[in-house]
Formats: sequence, structure tokens, C-alpha cells
Amino acid sequence: MTGPRSARPAARAGLRSRPWWPWARRALNLLFLAVVAYLLVSLAKNVEWEEVLASIRRLPSILLAAAALLAMGSYALYSCFDLLGRHMTGHQLATGEVMTINFISYAFNINLGSLIGGVAFRFRLYSRHGLDNETITRVVAMSILTNWLGYLAVAGLVFALAPFPLPEEWKLDAGGLRWLGWLLCAIALAYLFLCARSRRRTWTLRGHELHLPSLRLALLQFAMSSLNWLLIAGIIYLLLDRKIPYPAILGVYLVAAIAGVITHIPAGLGVLEATFVALLSHRLASSELLAGLLAFRAIYYLIPLVVGTIVYLLIEVRAKKLANSSP
Repeated sequence: MTGPRSARPAARAGLRSRPWWPWARRALNLLFLAVVAYLLVSLAKNVEWEEVLASIRRLPSILLAAAALLAMGSYALYSCFDLLGRHMTGHQLATGEVMTINFISYAFNINLGSLIGGVAFRFRLYSRHGLDNETITRVVAMSILTNWLGYLAVAGLVFALAPFPLPEEWKLDAGGLRWLGWLLCAIALAYLFLCARSRRRTWTLRGHELHLPSLRLALLQFAMSSLNWLLIAGIIYLLLDRKIPYPAILGVYLVAAIAGVITHIPAGLGVLEATFVALLSHRLASSELLAGLLAFRAIYYLIPLVVGTIVYLLIEVRAKKLANSSP
């Protein structure tokens, strides 16, 4: 711990002694903020705000309130993922600071993509607190791993035990989905086996050390992430007015989630809706599906993004004031 962190102030002092560094750093900061602003404006232009508001007005208040509570629970749970990274790396940031950074990065991640939200925001905010790049990289890797371990567990069980028919053009039938489910379960079990039995606890990949957690921590990863995936599907279930059984909603959302990752579209715009319409339009009218999904985007994507943007701007203002007041 003392080596990397004690070396950081010396490195900063060396950079500040160079006359070009303050200007370069200022230019990089402005560029980052400009990119974020551009992405936010682009996202806002792609949202049909009138349709979103109309969809929300049509839903019963009790369902909206319940969906909002589940969304807050999901964000609170996801904001704890970086606490696992703190445990693994041993850095000393306070719990509130870690959860705030995790919340901001998640809100931007699901709306603007993992490169901006999951990575760039974490590096920017954690570096303000003095964490070195190696520590931040390990925290980010731990959070990403935790998220997808839960997906392996939940999707593996759903696809293996309760596969559902897919459109013919997808070239994957229910049997293929079942085999995919068993494969995901096998990967999840292999990870747990390594955590429990492997004598080698550290690997080096492209100059970065990968540390294998204990079995107890691995089980906690699975529990936290699995619950988060279940909560998100629960939000959609409520916003579709409980007209489709929850297991079906969960399965389709899991398919849509991986489709969104493959297509690399920010916030999965269009992918989520297309997947639900393709797989569930025989159970519920497409108009009702789209209305519920628009409400889901508002509650789970857009409102947290607004809150995350405000919190981030407040952090930037505070950091600027501290920088101006320091000698």
C-alpha cells in the first residue's frame, strides 16, 4: 500500500514542475467534459420525451412508486460493488465516497457506455482521491467481474431450466438456449472452484496483476450481482403492469442485456425494445410493451443520469474550489 501511494505525490510534483503540464491537464479536463456534454446532448435528442411522459402518466401511481423503490434498491446495491474492490486492493477511501463514485459511474455507464461511465469516470474521480492507476484498474475490473458473474448465474439457470422459443432468424432454438445456459453455469462453477481450490492466487495480464478472491468473497459477488439482475427485471415486470409472468420478463431481459453489449449501442437504445417486442408481442400488444419500456428508461436510466450529473458537477465545483484555495 505505502509504495504506490507514497510514490504518487512525488510523481505529481514532477509533473507540476513542467511548465506545460498545467495547460495540458486543463485541456484534457475540458476535452473530457466536452465529450460527456456531447454524449448527453446526443442521448437527449434520441429520447422521445413526449412518449416517455405519456407512458408514465398511463401507469398506476402505486406501480410507479414500487418500480422507483426497486430502482433505488438496485442502484444502492450496485453502488456497493466497488466496496468489494476496496476490500481486494486495501485502499482507504470512505464508504460514502466509494459508493458515490460507483453510483455516478453506473448512471453514466448504462446511458453512455462502459468506456465513458464504467472506466473514464472512475479513473477521473478516484484519481482525485489519490488512488494510483493500478489500484483503480483493479477496482474497475472487480466491479465489472462482479456484475457479469451475477449474469452467468441467473442467465445460466434461466436458460438451462426454463428456455423459451426464439425467432427463427436468430438461428438459436430453445435447445441451443438450454445448452448455452448450462455453459454459463459451468463457467460460474469453474470460477467458484478456482476461488476455493486454486493455489495460485495472482496472474499477470498485460502488465496488470489479477488477484483471485476468496471463496467467501466470490459467493458475495454472485449474491450481490444476481440480486441486482433480479431487481432490474422486477422493475420491468411492474411497469408492464404485471401482465406477463416475471420469469418470462427475466429471461427476455437477460437476452436483451447481452444483445445490448454486443451491439455497443449507448443505453441499448432500440435493442431492449426490439428484443421485448420480438419475444413477447404474442403475449402483450407492442404498444403496451413499448409504453412500459419507455417508463423503465425514464425511471432506471434517465432520472439516475440527471441525479448523477448533478452530483458529478458538484464534485467538480468543490474540487475546483479546493484547487484554487490551495497554495
